[in-house]
Amino acid sequence: MQDSDIAALSLTVLWAAFSVSVFFGWVLQRTQFCTMGAISDVVNMGDKSRATTWLLAALTGSVGLWALAALGWLDVGHSIYASGRIIVLSALIGGASFGFGMVLASGCGSKTLVRIGGGSLKSLVVFAVMGLSAYAALRGITASFRVSYLDPVALHFDSALLPQMLATALGITASQVGLTLAIALFAIAWLWALRSAEFRASSGPWSAVGIGLCVTLMWYVSGHLGYVAEHPQTLEEAFLATNTNRMEGLTFTAPMAYTLHWLMLYSDASNHLTLAIVSVVGVVVGSAIENWRSGSFRWEGFAGTQDTALHLFGALLMGFGGVTAMGCTVGQGLSGIGTLSLNSLIAVIGIIAGAVGGLKFQLWLLMHDD
Repeated sequence: MQDSDIAALSLTVLWAAFSVSVFFGWVLQRTQFCTMGAISDVVNMGDKSRATTWLLAALTGSVGLWALAALGWLDVGHSIYASGRIIVLSALIGGASFGFGMVLASGCGSKTLVRIGGGSLKSLVVFAVMGLSAYAALRGITASFRVSYLDPVALHFDSALLPQMLATALGITASQVGLTLAIALFAIAWLWALRSAEFRASSGPWSAVGIGLCVTLMWYVSGHLGYVAEHPQTLEEAFLATNTNRMEGLTFTAPMAYTLHWLMLYSDASNHLTLAIVSVVGVVVGSAIENWRSGSFRWEGFAGTQDTALHLFGALLMGFGGVTAMGCTVGQGLSGIGTLSLNSLIAVIGIIAGAVGGLKFQLWLLMHDD
């Protein structure tokens, strides 16, 4: 493969990732899919409908991912979720920080992008602050704290993926174990959910399928379409148009930092568009399309000083937490849970705990204001 072929394939990867993320943003806005909203519904009203949709979306994406692996189209071990270090403290503290922050900031990273597509200027501010906070956690002042005090508290295995842990003991391949587990969990969850006539009549089922499809397609784009067994310059395997040179799924915390970096250093010849950056833009575009179609686009600003302060603090927590936990509600949630990674499970537990704490804090604040 020549350098010109690599350039052409990289462009194809970028357009494919952009298309998937546009559809993802459209589905999020069209169905009002929201992780924070799902947790809020359970805590405040006891309504599990949106939480059920979230779980079904993650498991649908899981079946898609492990089916691709079973077909030999990609190797889940090429993702960051397969690392043998289970970062217990980072996942829990980072997850809790992200969960608490997304409540204060009126939604997680993906919801922030969806709101920008709907005309929310305060979400644009959240995006900027969250991106800066994420960059600081990647390479700046909070990165030193994360690397020195949180990341070292870890358990070490050959892999954090449950299928790879079980594969050796069972004497079969990890993809076979992963697909079997994914299908079993998928079937149980869907059969349980579809017992409810109310859920069947809602947008929940097709929302879960649409979002799960987006997760699967992004894995395909990154892990199969963009995979090169031997790059002509390095003579090593490569994943084109990625920031990590590993197979990347849908995620939005670190990509916000990458997007700001690309914008600020646009004229730098070494600065290139990546799958993560176009995914951020794609979600905004997809949301904007649906908002204009439905006539729901409207400009929105901060309600006052307290509203501004809460959103800024929430954005800071999300940027730090998302990087520390190695993913957000989409990265460690929808994408990570789909890989059946123990790191993702711990991070999601942290996110839920943080979000519940944030909702309790909001209630206390409301009562205090009254």
